[in-house]
Amino acid sequence: MEDTSILLDPSFWGTALAILCLLAFSGFFSGSETALTAASRAKLRVRADKGDPGAKTALKLTADSERLIGAILLGNNVVNILATSLATALFTRILGSGGVAMATLVMTFLVLIFAEVLPKTYAISAPESVARIVARPVSWVTRLLAPVVAIVRLIVRGILRLFGLQTDPSQNMFSVHEEIAGALSIGAETGAVQKEDRDRLLGALDLGNRTVEEIMRHRSEIEMIDAETPASDILNTVLASPHTRLPVFKSERENVVGVIHAKDLLRAVNKAVRDTGDPSAVQSFDVMAVAMKPYFVPETSPLDEQMREFLKRRTHFALVVDEYGSLRGLITLEDIIEEIVGEIADEHDTEADQTLTASAAGDYTVDGGMTIRDLNRQLDWTLPDDEANTVAGLVIHMVQSIPEQGQVFSFHGYRFEVVTRRDNRITKLRIRPLASADAGGRD
Repeated sequence: MEDTSILLDPSFWGTALAILCLLAFSGFFSGSETALTAASRAKLRVRADKGDPGAKTALKLTADSERLIGAILLGNNVVNILATSLATALFTRILGSGGVAMATLVMTFLVLIFAEVLPKTYAISAPESVARIVARPVSWVTRLLAPVVAIVRLIVRGILRLFGLQTDPSQNMFSVHEEIAGALSIGAETGAVQKEDRDRLLGALDLGNRTVEEIMRHRSEIEMIDAETPASDILNTVLASPHTRLPVFKSERENVVGVIHAKDLLRAVNKAVRDTGDPSAVQSFDVMAVAMKPYFVPETSPLDEQMREFLKRRTHFALVVDEYGSLRGLITLEDIIEEIVGEIADEHDTEADQTLTASAAGDYTVDGGMTIRDLNRQLDWTLPDDEANTVAGLVIHMVQSIPEQGQVFSFHGYRFEVVTRRDNRITKLRIRPLASADAGGRD
């Protein structure tokens, strides 16, 4: 009879209704947290740029993730604790002392299914759509709970400082570049992004993290012209060269005094012969009259900044110097573009210019000056480039000496054979991946 009177009591049903409402609020907080943290800011930005007010609000909320998470967790914990307390009182009234255990079981089931798993599963299936819907009510809750959240944040930061930890809410856990790089890697693994597209996009992203020194042509490989050479010999050298721009030096190669462009030289020679009517005018032609002023850049310049300088100056050619002003090499705009699109070959390139050739045996003949990054990108290898920029440099670093021709080494899971060596330079290597069972040692 007493049980029937409890069921007929309006306060009983009022408490039960309040528990259901609190569970609904808990589900809202849980789903909102998942949607707002999982939503892509890039996709929200696209929607915001199209005038979507929900996306704009969601972007503002996620800008301060610490404040957002604090408000949502505070609201979620308040409603969960309140719902559990009401359920305990309700079941205790019905079952007496056994109501506490029953309330725990029932509320665990209800909270797990309807306040956690269900809303979070729905939110994760379409995070951007859910985020733009819940953004406005969550912003109201955030403003309402702002004073309490501020106090909680101060307490949390104080506790973290006791352990020597500092927090910066304005700093994202991952940079935009890392997020894009990760998405491209996942896309390439699943087949959604082609390898060539991945390489081009990653190459463009990495320009700011790489320096001129890493991709420049070393000074030992630069084709140069001696200003004291007879004009006719200079003309023959320019015509025979595959390059359109050649540095000019006086006395020593370090003393670069100009840069000759083949087109400028040919125009000037043609004018001199035409004006004098004498082909021998080439012999007395002043090469320095058409040489451009050399453009020097430091070896530590980031590639993205150097590319902007090339475009700004309307030039494609620069000489690289170290901190002491000594010539280190040269770099062109094409070199930087190749870091994005890969090797660019034209009608003047020959087989000898190829830095990587494959053989039927499964190994690769590699130019010693080829950068490790280019080799990794072309073959999808994982050779480290922390200690050296080129393949030859990696071998020298690993063996701590300049190896002789014919020597073979094994490290990082690959077999390296020195094919040719010129003076102190390794010019050609033969490389092949080792089987996992043979990848341990060094010969």
